[in-house]
Amino acid sequence: MTTAVSVRNLSVSYHGNQALRDISFTIQQGKMVGIIGPNGAGKSTLLKSMLELITRDKGHVHILGKPIKEVRKEIAYVPQRNETDWTFPITVIDTVLLGTYPRLGLFHRPKKQHKDWAYACLEKVGMEAYSNRQIGELSGGQQQRVFIARALAQDATLFCLDEPFVAIDVTSEEIIVSILQELRDQGKTVLVVHHDLSKAETYFEELVLLNKDLIDIGPVKKILQPDIMMKAYASQLSFLKLNEVRV
Repeated sequence: MTTAVSVRNLSVSYHGNQALRDISFTIQQGKMVGIIGPNGAGKSTLLKSMLELITRDKGHVHILGKPIKEVRKEIAYVPQRNETDWTFPITVIDTVLLGTYPRLGLFHRPKKQHKDWAYACLEKVGMEAYSNRQIGELSGGQQQRVFIARALAQDATLFCLDEPFVAIDVTSEEIIVSILQELRDQGKTVLVVHHDLSKAETYFEELVLLNKDLIDIGPVKKILQPDIMMKAYASQLSFLKLNEVRV
């Protein structure tokens, strides 16, 4: 199998505080992988540092065997909802059209085929009826579905999503999960920062378990065992019912 993501000796710190320590792992192409761990474990930091959205102290990341700068067009990133300015005056369809820009180039405007493609991506997430709405007028789940459509419009090979299911409705979550699993079935690679352990087995094939260090990586059934989970969640055992995640 082709290696989609290779992380070697990645470390990140903020103001002298270590956020990630010497993280190394590989992910094969065509997998849907959850990144899990307790609050403050460095899950979002891992994703952002992999994509060079924040500075690393050290480490190397290759996507499809190449440095990030050589394959940015192949990477679609969906940030946490609280990192987006929902008051920005942009319509739903124009938001999705932004996904075509990496392949268009900075100085080229979308043509009819690109607009048709963006609309098809909106249809995929069930949001075509809202195409002319301002993005801030939508519910949280609807906004997230639009951002998934934008990622689809990019026609990427690697999809990276940071907490995509937080504060959204059940219908939106089901639609998004179905689309992500379909992408996986097409041979795409999907990385998802995720917090709801009860759904991990249903959503993912593999898990990356973090708590500043890499605790473990592997198939869901292996990672969601109490002895493995305890290594990451030991300080939060009073809040985590390990028997609920035994599979």
